[in-house]
Order: sequence, then structure tokens, then C-alpha cells
Amino acid sequence: MDPLPIPQTQPGREGLAALLARPRTALIGLDFDGTLAPIVADPEQARAHPDAVPALAALAPRVASVAVITGRPPEVAVRYGGFAGVPGLEHLTVLGHYGAERWDAATGTVTAPPPHPGVAAARTELPRLLERVGAGEGTWIEEKGRALAVHTRRAADPQAAFESLRGPLADLAGRHGLIVEPGRLVLELRPPGMDKGVALLDHARAIGAGCVVYAGDDLGDLPAFAAVDKLRTDGIPGLLVCSGSTEVTELAERADLVVNGPEGVVDLLRTLAAQLG
Repeated sequence: MDPLPIPQTQPGREGLAALLARPRTALIGLDFDGTLAPIVADPEQARAHPDAVPALAALAPRVASVAVITGRPPEVAVRYGGFAGVPGLEHLTVLGHYGAERWDAATGTVTAPPPHPGVAAARTELPRLLERVGAGEGTWIEEKGRALAVHTRRAADPQAAFESLRGPLADLAGRHGLIVEPGRLVLELRPPGMDKGVALLDHARAIGAGCVVYAGDDLGDLPAFAAVDKLRTDGIPGLLVCSGSTEVTELAERADLVVNGPEGVVDLLRTLAAQLG
């Protein structure tokens, strides 16, 4: 059995100790892209690490809850993750669109409120805006239902295209009551009040979590990190895990534990399951 890595902070060590001592009270929260699934040039080709589902299926029965928290529609994360119908994952929850939509493995159904009208309005204007800004070939729009994402990873100069779009997309979002969330060469337009921190806090409180682990890789995971910090101040231990990359350093600076991308996350989940077995 591989040894568990030691968190670099005292709060992180306390969070890990609480998980090991009281696993039946633990909530394991996980981002999808960049955390359970490697980042790829085409998000439609993203798939969970091949060992992610076996690791989750081994760990999930030993804790209170496993929740995948993602900006993707939940049914897309379920399909790309291969989460449906897996023994051991009967109580998995996927909180998609930053918690606005919820998929429960127990029922296989999605629950969701009506969509924000600003997304449809922005969707109509966005192609013309990209043409006017001249962000360049390779910049493209990902349709996410309750949100829209503009990717620059395929552009000739991905970072320059990303920077050129920040202002125009912020103006577009503001006109329609939306916000812009920057990520790893992606800018997402979505309604306010939707973030991974809100989703994580709501789920932790709903299940009465006694400790919380959250793993993420991108700027959109910072609200979830802040949520764990909030829970810590309320006396609920937590562990912050960064699925490391060279593209985003902010999470690594905030994390209690940095692992080597999705492979490192899977190794951590697998080792936790073995320790709790």
C-alpha cells in the first residue's frame, strides 16, 4: 500500500486526520476537467482518467458522500466520466453548472431550475463579437446550456487571444446580467450566484458533513477552496488538494496538498480507499 502524502499545512493535516478518523462523516468534493480528467485541446474529447472510476468506486462506500462539482452540464460529466451504473457509486452526486443542476446516481435523474435569460441573449451576440474583436482562428465557443465558454487553446497565440477577449466578454456579460469566469485559456459567461463554493457549502450542510476534502485545478475552484476555509472556521476540518499544472499557480499556493494532475488525484483517492478499507 502506498503511503498517504503529508499535507504541507497544519489545517490540511488536521483535515486528513479527521477524514481517517471519521470517514463516514466525510464529503469528498472533486472538480472534473483537470482533476478527474486530463485537460485536452477539445473539451468534447475529455474523459476521466482510466483509473478514476475504480478509485471512486472503492472510496465512495467508505465516506458520507462523493460529489463531482463541475461547470459542465451534469449529464455530460456523467457520460464523459463513465459514472452511471457503476457498483460502489450508487450514491454519487454530480453538481453541474456550478451546482445549478444536480444528477443523483441513485435515480439517474437531473433536477434543475429554469435557465437564466441572459445566456440566450449572449449566445446570439457572441459569434459577431468574436468576429469583431478578431480573436483569431482557433478561438471557439463551447455550448454549455446554462453557460457559454470561449476557448483560445487552439489559437495561434492562445494567451494573446485570451487577453484580447477579456474586456469585450466582460462588457457582453454585464449587459445581460452575467459574469465572466476566467480559466485555463477559457473564459466562461454564466449567471451570478453560481459557483463551486456555493455548491460545496450547500451540499456539505445538507448532508451534515463532519469533514470536507476538495480537489481542483483551476481558477473556478478557488470559491470551493474558500468554502472549505469557511467550514474550517465553523469547526469542520478540511483538506484542500490542488491537481497541479503549470498553467495555474493560484491553487497550488492556496492548497494544503499538491498532487501531479489527474494521475496524482487518482493515486490519492485509491490510497485513501485502501487506508479506509
